[in-house]
Amino acid sequence: MRRRDFIVFLGGLAAILPDATRAQPKEKVYRIGYLSAPTRASVQRILDSFLLKLRELGWVEGTNISIEYRWADGDIARLPQLAAELVQSNVDVIVAPAISAAVAARNATSRIPIVMVFTPEPVELGLVSSLSRPGGNVTGTTFTAGAGFVGKLLETLKQAVPDIGKVGVLGNSADPAFNSQMGELDAAAASMGIQIQHLNVSGPEQLDAMFSALAPRQIDALVLITSSTFAPHRNKVAELAIKGRLPMIASHREFSEAGALLSYGVNMSDFVGRSAVYVDKILRGAQPADLAVEQPTKYELIINLKTATALGITISPLVLARADEVIE
Repeated sequence: MRRRDFIVFLGGLAAILPDATRAQPKEKVYRIGYLSAPTRASVQRILDSFLLKLRELGWVEGTNISIEYRWADGDIARLPQLAAELVQSNVDVIVAPAISAAVAARNATSRIPIVMVFTPEPVELGLVSSLSRPGGNVTGTTFTAGAGFVGKLLETLKQAVPDIGKVGVLGNSADPAFNSQMGELDAAAASMGIQIQHLNVSGPEQLDAMFSALAPRQIDALVLITSSTFAPHRNKVAELAIKGRLPMIASHREFSEAGALLSYGVNMSDFVGRSAVYVDKILRGAQPADLAVEQPTKYELIINLKTATALGITISPLVLARADEVIE
């Protein structure tokens, strides 16, 4: 075949066959629902870690995924409605950081896969049948490695501040995590000879009045076991605790960075990447029922020495030696 005839032949072939470069089907864009109790600003570092891990796994917002964000801005009572909105928009998967978001999402749908993040006691709360075989539409990561974690918060506080006798437990009774963990905390307190005072705060507008009322109750220290309500206001919570000369321990390092004396728990920015792995597997066809729930293997103790100085507390060398980070 002469060169000119060959070129004509190719031209005719191109006219009747699909052009691979022009007729290639567009890549599907999956829709992720992100349901979160705090404000976006208060958890931006955690969200950035989640998005970074998604990108490492090949999922880029605006390219092959879109994310429908729903923020309750610290008001967990809004979560059921926000979850219903995500279900109505028919997202492909819902990511639910914190137990209040996971419960709201699970109550809203038994069809759409849900990836819970940092949820304590998911079996006890009925979110999954077991950690190894979730059995429904919920899987993901749990904040605790089993019974005893909440008691460990109180134990760590007692080791750092041995003289405490009456401890206030700051939380929101509307948050499922607060109610589910109080029994364990009460038992731990009894074993240490500590009296527990439950302090229910449903919103930031109650913080000033609550802290003002603590002095007559002779509270020696504070434990904060839930964060959804308080994360957007952690600087204020820490400031009020210092003003009231109350050593406080929380389960998230962001609170010790804000000024709480201690924090003991999972590094959320590191651990949140694991939830992106679940999203990746689900978008590629895996079923939540078959994906075992992942537990943390490491907790970190953060001590804020600036706060210790402000409170007139001397942290023992033994406790300081255990710290993963000391803020000076």
